Amino acid sequence: MTYTHGHHESVLRSHRWRTAANSAAYLLPHLSPEHTLLDIGSGPGTITADLAGHVARVTASEVKPEALDLARAEVERRGLTNVDFAVADVHALDFADDSFDVVHAHQVLQHVADPVGALREMRRVSRGVVAARDSDYAAFAWYPLLPELDEWLALYQKVARSNGGEPDAGRRLLSWAREAGFGSVEPSASVWCYADEGDRAWWGGMWAERVLSSDMAAQALATGAATEADLRRISAGWAAWAQEPDGWLAILHGEVICRD
Repeated sequence: MTYTHGHHESVLRSHRWRTAANSAAYLLPHLSPEHTLLDIGSGPGTITADLAGHVARVTASEVKPEALDLARAEVERRGLTNVDFAVADVHALDFADDSFDVVHAHQVLQHVADPVGALREMRRVSRGVVAARDSDYAAFAWYPLLPELDEWLALYQKVARSNGGEPDAGRRLLSWAREAGFGSVEPSASVWCYADEGDRAWWGGMWAERVLSSDMAAQALATGAATEADLRRISAGWAAWAQEPDGWLAILHGEVICRD
């Protein structure tokens, strides 16, 4: 698998905005202070560190050591002492059966080669709850209807799928969880919305940079999915959207709480 986003600073700026409140609210009612939790794909660790305040112990995991170091830095910055770290592939987790009360994955299944197999592994190492949340790119909605943003969406979906991922994962979580064999699946949905001046400047500026500088840009150029001129045009479109006083964007997420 190739991770479409990569870890360019423009990507991390987006991911560090995420908290348990804005990205895992559906899971919080199911957590208890005595729980242990495995966080799959912890990224820069902001959600991981928040979850550590709700449970007894968290294990942060990433597929590569250098990616795991991002979460380690955030945990150390906050002075937390109840977080462990493990390099782990969600397709083949190096943990015994029933190792954790809760196994959580945020924006992970859209990037993996076998999301159903990943959920089966998460189920195997959980003795309680498996929780997953993923965005659904086809359900992104924005105004004004700038053609450059349509071009961006088509390009992102093409690159993500060429990497073996499924960018429209949110709508598929329920079916994937059922196929993975869970006896109980509670589906839900939630939305991120960027509509005020500060949010537009942050989100639009972030994507204007990512389109030019992140791993996605390099992958698009390497595969011939886009040219430099294409990327500059899309970047300018994001910058223009950020300046629109009526600019509005919503990102739909699918969510599942799964139990045997």
